[in-house]
Amino acid sequence: MSDIFNLEGKTALVTGGSRGIGYMIAHGFVSRGVKVYISSRKADVCDAAARKLGELGDCVSIPADISKIEEIDKLVALVAAESSGINILVNNAGATWGAKLDEFPEAGWDKVLNTNSKGIFFLTQKLLPMLESAATKENPASVINIGSIDGLHTSLFENFSYGASKAAVHHMTKVLATHLAPRSITVNCIAPGPFATDMMAPMIEQMEETIVGQVPLKRMGGPDDIAGLTTLLASRAGAYITGTVIPLDGGVMGAS
Repeated sequence: MSDIFNLEGKTALVTGGSRGIGYMIAHGFVSRGVKVYISSRKADVCDAAARKLGELGDCVSIPADISKIEEIDKLVALVAAESSGINILVNNAGATWGAKLDEFPEAGWDKVLNTNSKGIFFLTQKLLPMLESAATKENPASVINIGSIDGLHTSLFENFSYGASKAAVHHMTKVLATHLAPRSITVNCIAPGPFATDMMAPMIEQMEETIVGQVPLKRMGGPDDIAGLTTLLASRAGAYITGTVIPLDGGVMGAS
């Protein structure tokens, strides 16, 4: 069984890999022998995270803002200059915006949709040659999109564009999976519930007891939870899984 979960020698790109869930995923991959490129908007934060992850294995920082096509082009070119193929693409970079319904601004809609939905599509599109070059029928390349349970149910929070963007990611996952299966590329989506991340910090501070109280397992998600599922989807163990949206939420959606 250890062989089918083995990731050694693979190469991954994790967007938003400098903190939160992205950092947890990158940490899990690096510790399993994967060469990991991490990307995020803030160069200093991205570089610092790569240095820390580099203590465990091979990690390279390539800062980029995937809400912008020119930045996606730059990211792809820099990865291509370093590596001939990518086995694993984790589309994790995300943004959120909170405002009352009557006051929600256009900027809050555009920023979130451009990062969370448009950026995923075009980064995946532009990395297809590198994904195909690393893929075989028995051991396909893996695209793992990070959605959210806010794209599956009605959120407690006034983050209107966030839930819409993640619902788009969930459906896009199924569409891309159908088109990319003949090219030996699997596409799956993880929809996390509450995790203790920087993005969640303001909400945790205000209502941690309420948030945890809605989770049947009575805790928030942690690094092992997300690392375990991404390992499954990126390894030979998950080679026959594609087009799925998997809630990673301690039972929240099952109890809804």
